[in-house]
Amino acid sequence: MSSAEIVDNNAGYEDAVPPYRAVSKSAVLCLIVGLLSGAALLFPFLLTLPALGLVLGLVALAKLRRYPEELSGRTAAVLGIALCVLLLVGGGALHSIVYATEVPEGFERISFAELQPVPEAPHMPIPPQALDLDGKKVFIKGYVYPDGQQYNIKRFILIPDMGTCCFGGQPTLRDMIEVTLRHPLRTIFERRKRRLAGTLTVDTRLKPVSGLGGVYYRLDAEYVR
Repeated sequence: MSSAEIVDNNAGYEDAVPPYRAVSKSAVLCLIVGLLSGAALLFPFLLTLPALGLVLGLVALAKLRRYPEELSGRTAAVLGIALCVLLLVGGGALHSIVYATEVPEGFERISFAELQPVPEAPHMPIPPQALDLDGKKVFIKGYVYPDGQQYNIKRFILIPDMGTCCFGGQPTLRDMIEVTLRHPLRTIFERRKRRLAGTLTVDTRLKPVSGLGGVYYRLDAEYVR
């Protein structure tokens, strides 16, 4: 076989083998984030996941259009974008519906933010807006403070998050509400946010609570979920 024939055969072999293309990292990350974004259906703050995945997917498509000979991964990017859009829109709609319908009739939604000191009166134990809530029927969300009891709980401390107590600290006085569930309501301890409705009592004098120093706020709860 002549050298010219060998050169021709090698050229034909090179033409038959497709050029190597690297997989787009953005496309792969988009698909992974899209798969993880199912958690956004459970927790509103995780809607940032599908939003992030959508950005990664759009970046991946832009790079794939710019470097079609060097990059691959279009299928992964398109699937990831589809998942992220579906979960972003669906999760947003779901949480919006829950927010709009979760407050029982006759109750006013409040949050722990309304129980905190204000710059105008930093030394007041109870801020004016909290004093206005005394005796009102309110709806609030929070977590059961862990005190060792796990089942058949009638009285407990409600806190805004699990961060402080889980790292060995104690919630501030304005981050605690002593809750008493009306008969026959009971609950259990688990790391899940509770929805409660009842009559709020606000007292400028601390009510002693074992191991926690005391509370300013108490809730006579007639609803818990």
